[in-house]
Amino acid sequence: MLHDRGSVCTYCGVGCDITAQVKNNKILKIYAQNDGYVSRGKLCIKGKTGFDFVDSDNRIRNTRIKKLFIQKNLELFPDHIKKQIQLLQCFDEDWYQSDYELATSIAAWKLSEIKKQYGRHSFCATGGARTSCESGFLLQKFTREIMESPNIDNCARVCHAPSLNGMAATIGEGAATNPYDDIFKTEFMLVIGSNTTEAHPIVANRMIEASRAKTSELVVCDVRQIQLSKFATDTIIMPYESNLLLLNSIAYIILKENLYDQMFIDTRTKEFASYKNSILNDQYANPEYFKQIRGYEELAEQIPIIARKYASKKSMIFWGLGVTENKDGSYAVMAMVNLALMTGNIAKEGAGLMPLRGQNNVQGTCDMGCLPYYGPDYSKPKEEGLKTPDLINAMLNDEVKAMMVMGEDTAHIHPNLNKIDKALDNLELLITQDLFMNAIAKKSDIVFGVKSAYEKTGVYVNAMRRLHLSQPLVENDLPDDWNVITDIENKMKGQFSYKTSEDIWENIRIEAPYRYGGASYNKLMKHRSKGMQWPISKKDTPILHLDGFNTPDGLGKFIYNGYQLRGQIKKLVNKENFDTFYLTTGRNLIHYNNAAQTIETEKLKSKHNEDTILACIDDKDKIKSQKVILKTIYGQTQPLPIKFVKTIKPKTLFTTFHHAKSHLNSIFGDESDVNTKTALFKSLEVEIIEVSNI
Repeated sequence: MLHDRGSVCTYCGVGCDITAQVKNNKILKIYAQNDGYVSRGKLCIKGKTGFDFVDSDNRIRNTRIKKLFIQKNLELFPDHIKKQIQLLQCFDEDWYQSDYELATSIAAWKLSEIKKQYGRHSFCATGGARTSCESGFLLQKFTREIMESPNIDNCARVCHAPSLNGMAATIGEGAATNPYDDIFKTEFMLVIGSNTTEAHPIVANRMIEASRAKTSELVVCDVRQIQLSKFATDTIIMPYESNLLLLNSIAYIILKENLYDQMFIDTRTKEFASYKNSILNDQYANPEYFKQIRGYEELAEQIPIIARKYASKKSMIFWGLGVTENKDGSYAVMAMVNLALMTGNIAKEGAGLMPLRGQNNVQGTCDMGCLPYYGPDYSKPKEEGLKTPDLINAMLNDEVKAMMVMGEDTAHIHPNLNKIDKALDNLELLITQDLFMNAIAKKSDIVFGVKSAYEKTGVYVNAMRRLHLSQPLVENDLPDDWNVITDIENKMKGQFSYKTSEDIWENIRIEAPYRYGGASYNKLMKHRSKGMQWPISKKDTPILHLDGFNTPDGLGKFIYNGYQLRGQIKKLVNKENFDTFYLTTGRNLIHYNNAAQTIETEKLKSKHNEDTILACIDDKDKIKSQKVILKTIYGQTQPLPIKFVKTIKPKTLFTTFHHAKSHLNSIFGDESDVNTKTALFKSLEVEIIEVSNI
């Protein structure tokens, strides 16, 4: 019998509502209902066709233990485990297939032994943004309460941690202020560092529709021409690492020309006078400075025009990793909040701040407390833990000896992979819960195959704070992520008595009362078609900060950070001639992040089966080979095809990062955002080696 079942898309942070046609426990088709609140009846190619991974032959449908791990611990195992070792079956030359009960027993024993031998700080955990809130909550609870370690993190470390940092410091809340449909109520959209049509296409649909209808002007700021630029009123092509420089220049014009909203400033903010004085006396904030940057002189004329429009209209700012994955990512976020505060473009319909989050549940995972410096509901934990880059160093220093990874490919998505490989190899225990044998799973000691998002019940929170209670599209007898954590814990202390995901959710409502206190499963079921935006009490909250900011005194705070001259801009200002190129990275519409799921759909894989470098057509005479290797002091990529286009500035490059075989993250080092240690993925000086010359 054919069934139609509704759920939420498993890919990006847009969180589209989906409906699946299911027959004989197999997904035949996925589509969006015409009245879908998020999707508005349309899905991107990933949402529509990227479901074959559920039935892929490559799914991990068992539990695996590495043979080398068994050999190393054979004499150390307690008697009750030694008696069961003979039950292990050979899976391949590297792995045993294990009974689930035995694997959880071994995991519990080894974790206890490591904690006893090395201390509680020797354990860390990461992940959760690709699974439900319930599982993310339990991962941090297991880490903090059972292992008694503060070392918990998630993939926000490589994406939007600077957004949370910058917004929390200024307005007390690190999340989107408005719903997506406010795009139809705004008059001006500033999109910076977001390739929205590729990374968040259903949000981009709204932007394009509003621009075409001329209800809103659209300005796109990026280091290259992107597809969204075709629909923009104005396009700014920026130098690499210039977000803060640009944003402070916009502020300079607004302040210099008295275009700010004095009443809003007086009643809703503080520290304005000091901020104003700092900007107006900052040599880099004056847009005239761009006249010194070779190849970008026209920005001195463009910026004042854009500043005046932003200040005079009901405006929204949207940003992505092009902002956050920089040395001053968190400072740039603060600069955007400053713009909103000084013009009153916040705390109202059609005006606000929209960080476009990446993973389907990265917002929810941060809300759950999967961060070293925040507990559930962004409470202050008893002890602050290490961020992922610091954990990698601690592994190399023999201070961290065990790691649990839940739905995050640490061995692919982080920078400086040669260093990370060494760190992971230094662990005594690495446990992974995932769908496929990705890079981190292959390096693990114990791997648990778990349910996918389309096979479980749980809450997911999208980039506009919308809670969706997901339901299974198909059945699967694998454990959920929270089941694995519970079963390991029950063999250690026996404190977790959860039998269903709703049991965990009730615990979440108690420990995260501000945002989730009123969000019962029953209420979320009733609102499943539209979802609900936190904070939720009796009703939900589509627009934040209407009555005050989430700060101790209710006021928004201006924070000034000045631009520091460096990188490509420094060379251009000094009129240096250089042989190297500057690289930036990003997504392609076809694949999602490390492509673990999308690559298992042939329709998607056939359209994009390798990462490709884009270079300026003016540089074609400098690069003769059809494939090149990118090299830095940290490592080098595999040979990658290169394509010459008109949308890239001279001496700059762009490439996607989806395929692990590219070894792309091997060429990035430890340079990162000053506050959050989010990697500098958006600007890297590289040497090009032509394959034909090797």
